Amino acid sequence: MAGRDTTHFEITPDVLLKAYACGIFPMAENADDPALYWIEPEHRGILPLTGFHVPARLARTVRTTPFTVHVDRDFDGVIDGCAAPATDRDRTWINRRIRKLYRGLFDRGHCHTVEVYDGDALVGGLYGVSLGRAYFGESMFHRARDASKVALVHLMARLKAGGFTLCDTQYVTEHLRTFGAVEVPKKRYQRMLEEALTGEADFFALRTEPPVSGDEALAILDSD
Repeated sequence: MAGRDTTHFEITPDVLLKAYACGIFPMAENADDPALYWIEPEHRGILPLTGFHVPARLARTVRTTPFTVHVDRDFDGVIDGCAAPATDRDRTWINRRIRKLYRGLFDRGHCHTVEVYDGDALVGGLYGVSLGRAYFGESMFHRARDASKVALVHLMARLKAGGFTLCDTQYVTEHLRTFGAVEVPKKRYQRMLEEALTGEADFFALRTEPPVSGDEALAILDSD
């Protein structure tokens, strides 16, 4: 369900956090449209932190890839990657207002990136919003095979290690279903969100340097 056009309504990072706490989030029609719309889906996508499924081929890639994974190093690079055209999309919903708002959340410590590098080159990543013990995934991208999937595996390990209880994907795609994503009705989601907003999680419970290895990330996901 989409809400009204918020072109003439000032949305600040604080307003955005309050919206997430109510179960809604903004989107734009495309990068050139200055309008934002509040979205509240009737069914919400969730990635389980317990039982997150890593396909065998991807697990081998995570263990053996030469990629290195960092967090919160290059927000602008990640959002540029997420906004760029790709083979599965020719336009993006990330407009200037989205960039400014989420940059504001990043500067306040409520938006986090997971970044995948091949040498010094940023080849994949994702970003999302953290609030309480909830993480709201926004977008991901890749310029090298499996780079966004590697980022997702490392994200889920970090969320699990940090005490998060909810990973919201907004919607469920066939791609996310391979990792165990499910849809939950709005009322159930609201209960899950209310519980997740009590208490605090720590996105940096895992170290940032040296980078966490693929073996370490998989071991965390395999633990009870």
